[in-house]
Amino acid sequence: MDIDSIFGTTRPVSVPRKSAIYVWGYNQSGQTGRKGKEDQLRIPKQLPPELFGCPAGTNARWLDVACGREHTAAIASDGSLFTWGANDFGQLGDGTEVRRKHPKKVKQLESEFVKSVSCGAHCSACIAEPRENDGTISTRRLWVWGQNQGSNLPRLFWGAFEPNTIIREVSCGAVHVVALSEEGVLQAWGYNEYGQLGRGVTCEGLQGARILSSYAKFLDEPPELVKIARVSCGEYHTAAISDKGEVYTWGLGNMGQLGHSSLQYGDKELIPRRVVTLDDVFIKDVACGGVHTCAVTQGGALYAWGGGQSGQLGLGPQTGLFSCVANDSQTFFRNIPVLVVPKGVQLVACGHSHTLISMSDGRIHGWGYNNYGQAANEKCTYAWYPSPVDCCVGEVRKLAAGGGHSAVLTDACSLKELCEFVLADSMTLANAAKVEDIAYRTGSDALARLCGRLSFVIFSMNEMLMLWQQLNLREYMVAGGALEQKDEKNNRRHYLDKSNHAIDKKDLTDNEFVRIESMDH
Repeated sequence: MDIDSIFGTTRPVSVPRKSAIYVWGYNQSGQTGRKGKEDQLRIPKQLPPELFGCPAGTNARWLDVACGREHTAAIASDGSLFTWGANDFGQLGDGTEVRRKHPKKVKQLESEFVKSVSCGAHCSACIAEPRENDGTISTRRLWVWGQNQGSNLPRLFWGAFEPNTIIREVSCGAVHVVALSEEGVLQAWGYNEYGQLGRGVTCEGLQGARILSSYAKFLDEPPELVKIARVSCGEYHTAAISDKGEVYTWGLGNMGQLGHSSLQYGDKELIPRRVVTLDDVFIKDVACGGVHTCAVTQGGALYAWGGGQSGQLGLGPQTGLFSCVANDSQTFFRNIPVLVVPKGVQLVACGHSHTLISMSDGRIHGWGYNNYGQAANEKCTYAWYPSPVDCCVGEVRKLAAGGGHSAVLTDACSLKELCEFVLADSMTLANAAKVEDIAYRTGSDALARLCGRLSFVIFSMNEMLMLWQQLNLREYMVAGGALEQKDEKNNRRHYLDKSNHAIDKKDLTDNEFVRIESMDH
């Protein structure tokens, strides 16, 4: 919930502005950042500042968060990068291959101000600015590490880009990485057995970085150069958005994750091809999962396509277009985009087999594979439809979904502070109801019961006040009516004839006495 939506324009200036990171789901490798031994965390829990070496109660702020298959990364407001979880390929960037269940700063990047981070299956990449002038012109440089990146420590990587090229975005897939320059040009590297590098051919083995220069609008039209604004890597496929809001996809399409209706089961696309079904809408965001893809329009609608065998499309267990396995009524895919949520969607994130969205009202919903609670608060293996994800307080800034865990970055004060400020602002029925709603959504049953009782008391007091006001109004009206009748009788009694001034002046009001005195003279 957005704090400003609670306070409106009367938000007290003393309400602290800070960020929070919530992580939940599968925890076998410590990817939730909790030092405990539990192998799953079904309810989102905030990572306390002391886990990052900050004093307890510190007003910590965060810039970004990302989830890999079994590792997590977060960027603090001072540009420091923290990583934790699985590390079997050096994806934590600490020079070792030892997993870690608590966040630790990546020392190799202490001279850089990290701006954004992406986590793949077993690798990581970030965009950072040098903290001091070291002779470079670039303000945003690319660093990579982990599987297929040549090092288990972060290393500066230009690839096919000219040195000092400004990097806008980077996205990591299962075994490939794609980077986007400020000029809207893509380069890709890694494995290309399914065409996920977009080079027009498939290749075996690790491939070096190369610029993507071919984009096809339609199957029967020649490729043309397209300026790219956003990019996202799935497990073995890739999606990008042009500056005109067009969606292009390429790579493996065996479950319909490319969104091209002409493709059949098991096909792949070797160069970026436009998803023509979305021609009539402007797409502002795209996210790729294991075998599914989601896109958000400028108007807040969510479209999804690809594999839905675990419910990751949010369409239910029997709403797919084709059955992927004979006699299996719960395994479906969609090979063209389908409208899932008609409006209100702000952000989207796709994990391996689950999906998360944030809405304009601040609420988070998830669906898909949910064996570890990564998609929804419900205790079910599959969440077939969008279900609420509660316990996250604050305005959602970033969603992240990994192999079996999820993370959310919010701007918020703590639940205790939020409730204190709401109630201290003025004890009203509306405020008590707001806090009660927050309490239910964050799992604070005791606070919810208290607010419920407060609401009842305040409601009863308001009812008594209204009754008292009604009684007073009735007495006033009765008394006022009697006075009006008395005035009318007096007016009739003291109606004067000019020739007769012999009246009893003590029965007159002050105004009438003055008026008659003036007539006498």
